[in-house]
Amino acid sequence: MADITASEIPAGGLVTSDGRPLKTALADAQARAKRRAFLLVAPLLVFIIVTFIVPIGQMMHQSIYNDGFSANMPRITAWFAENPIGTAPDETAFEALALDIKESAAAKTIGVVGTRVNYEMSGTRSLFTSTGRKAKDFTEPYHEALRTADSKWDNPELWATMRQVSRAYSPNFFLAALDLTRDTDGNIVRVPEDRQVYVNLFVKTFGLALLITFTCFLLGFPIAHLLATLPLRWSNLLMILVLLPFWTSLLVRTTSWMVLLQQQGVLNSLLVWAGIIGDDGRIQMIYNQTGTIIAMTHILLPFMILPLYSVMRPIPPSYVRAARSLGATSWTAFRRVYMPQTLPGIGAGSLLVFILAVGYYITPALVGGASGQLISNLIAFHMQDSLNWSLAAALAALLLAAVLVLYWLYDRLVGIDNLKLG
Repeated sequence: MADITASEIPAGGLVTSDGRPLKTALADAQARAKRRAFLLVAPLLVFIIVTFIVPIGQMMHQSIYNDGFSANMPRITAWFAENPIGTAPDETAFEALALDIKESAAAKTIGVVGTRVNYEMSGTRSLFTSTGRKAKDFTEPYHEALRTADSKWDNPELWATMRQVSRAYSPNFFLAALDLTRDTDGNIVRVPEDRQVYVNLFVKTFGLALLITFTCFLLGFPIAHLLATLPLRWSNLLMILVLLPFWTSLLVRTTSWMVLLQQQGVLNSLLVWAGIIGDDGRIQMIYNQTGTIIAMTHILLPFMILPLYSVMRPIPPSYVRAARSLGATSWTAFRRVYMPQTLPGIGAGSLLVFILAVGYYITPALVGGASGQLISNLIAFHMQDSLNWSLAAALAALLLAAVLVLYWLYDRLVGIDNLKLG
């Protein structure tokens, strides 16, 4: 090949066959490759945005937004905005309240208003609805008219609560999710002890999830080790048994445990037949935390076994044999040679089981009873029964934040790059 001299290179640098500069052609080719790659992943990106990002955004917005009061009570909302906290309601305030109640009752939205106030102060929905039925007869002076309708309208706590809910955007639902509230001066205080529900339930949920994760690890580690070390014909059979729960409906598995664990069920009957317990001493193993732990451990066990198996399978048996030949005991060889190589699988399985256990709903609802309920069951209650969607969204947002913190801690301690799911 003949050498190219400097005089033979075009002044503008190397060019393509069509006369374009080579750098420009390469840049255009890279841009086209990026566009093709983006178009390839665009459907998945749209799917994630529509089914994941948008619902989470709506949930976060719902957790701080509720205009049930402000949208239907414009006059008293304006009065609260014009007067600072601590201002006693005057005749102008009572007039604004009375006219708003009259118009809201005529528009049949007084129930929405009462429900919004009732979220913060129980027993007020009936106050608004009953007053709404009398509002068409209200005349001046409006303070006396409201007091005649119900003496509770003079309650300073009620006015403080209405001031709080007059803002469409409010952190009060997050405060309620943490068993906090505001007093009449607007200060954040803890709710009475007999109403402290959510923090204890969060602690209980995470405690049960941690216990279930540990139980799955104790049961799953030896099973995964057998899967990785047994001959192929036996390991395939064991793998089928491990995967069998995935081929069975979750509802079927849960109801099967209900049959097994109830006091007149299979397990108690076997214990009575074997003489271990008397017929009058049958064990209560369902509709409590025991039933929740047993059923969820069975359902989530494969999620621990499979990540462990994926990291155990490639570990050469010669490593442990070499450690023994150098004088290590079986326990030392396991602890210092074999166990460290399984840590990515342990981390992945534990993270997966814990996150699934924290958000489980069906199994605790069916076998948990009153003492076996988790925070997900309370979220469902506020979504379906109490219809307090903002509080449900706040609870769900706190649960999501806790899971994200867990991911962050795992990344700091182990590293997401070391996650082995299979």
